[in-house]
Amino acid sequence: MTTAYAAIVRENLKKLYAQDLGQRADAMAARRQENFLLLQAFGTDCRITSGGILLDGAPEEGPRGIIISLYALHAVSVPPVMEPFKSFKEVPNSAPYAGAFANRTEQALVPAVGRLAGVREKIRNRLGGMAAPAAVSGDLAFVVRPLPKISLCYVCYLADEDFPAGVTCLYSQNANLFLPTDALADVGEYTTKAILAVSENS
Repeated sequence: MTTAYAAIVRENLKKLYAQDLGQRADAMAARRQENFLLLQAFGTDCRITSGGILLDGAPEEGPRGIIISLYALHAVSVPPVMEPFKSFKEVPNSAPYAGAFANRTEQALVPAVGRLAGVREKIRNRLGGMAAPAAVSGDLAFVVRPLPKISLCYVCYLADEDFPAGVTCLYSQNANLFLPTDALADVGEYTTKAILAVSENS
């Protein structure tokens, strides 16, 4: 039975394949191969076809599929600008999603903060990451790239005798040009899930 998520993905792909695939590949910073679009998404090899989305060869008909299909439809042909990173609250029209973003993207990672330093390189390798800018503070910080034109900077604070552990997730400066705001919030949630998967399997 087709799920609601799968139906949305298929409808988005129908709209995508009614457009010029070469232009969409350029806008997404993806590679076109025949009638497919290839890119890295959430640390996986992503293949977009007219019939569905594959992540590391497996069909993706859940929330990540929706995010990727929306990225394919909405990304614009301008270069990504990474710095200065900005908070999710600085993204236009983000207020309705701020609470869920804080819980699912930032608070969800707090229990793992103590072990992230030991797997930082694995996280960066898996998610196309790099060192955080020198201006970023925190006890531990790193940048990951869940989609080709969208980067996230995670700033982590270890617990001490005065304060509990904490996590702040920042977005690359023009990330909102490539996805609607609600989907941009979901990028944070599913990037955090990918980071947790690396930390738990290391």
